[in-house]
Amino acid sequence: MSGYTDADLVILVPMLGRPQHVAPLLATIEATVPNAEVLFLCSPQDWAVLDEIKSADRSYVEVPYYPVGDYARKINRGVFATTHSLIFLGASDLAFYPNWFEHAIEHLHPGIGVVGTNDLGNARVIAGTHSTHSLVTREYAALGTIDAREKLLHEGYHHEFVDDEFIETARFRQAFEMAPESIVEHLHPNWGKATTDPLYDQQRRRMAYGHRLYNHRRRLWQ
Repeated sequence: MSGYTDADLVILVPMLGRPQHVAPLLATIEATVPNAEVLFLCSPQDWAVLDEIKSADRSYVEVPYYPVGDYARKINRGVFATTHSLIFLGASDLAFYPNWFEHAIEHLHPGIGVVGTNDLGNARVIAGTHSTHSLVTREYAALGTIDAREKLLHEGYHHEFVDDEFIETARFRQAFEMAPESIVEHLHPNWGKATTDPLYDQQRRRMAYGHRLYNHRRRLWQ
């Protein structure tokens, strides 16, 4: 056991629309890691989201919106704005299962700075070779991307493939371990767990761009 507690944890939640996600997300966080901080990263004119977060009396930081790199830029801003020993790279459409945190920190052996959680949807995640939402140590975050120490995630992706680069870089550094018993469910339409919306519908269009960039950059860590 690592000795960490949930008081050492900040959960970063980039937001773009979907104010209806705030309350159910917070419910599963409060039920599993009640002492963790939740930091929402919001676009300045996302009024409905900001109103929901303010009503919940939760912390937020406004990050100027630009479509390319919005998720990564918000995560990077959240890393910079916090000091917790452990950082969870979250999203609004997640459900945290009981003991997810306890199972995850069991994998924080010396040298391991990124622990993948089980999203119950992505085939590579279920196979144990990938993670879409991960627990990260502050020490690992200080290493940055493969070519920019000041940024945990590369901001060139729309959204898709940013996690591929992040996990493959951690594997290259021999700093990644999967925690299949740590369940943080991704409530995504791809798995029939949510209804689609315009943001989800843009995913397929963005995939080709992300894949090209990923293929160009992967030589940096391979």
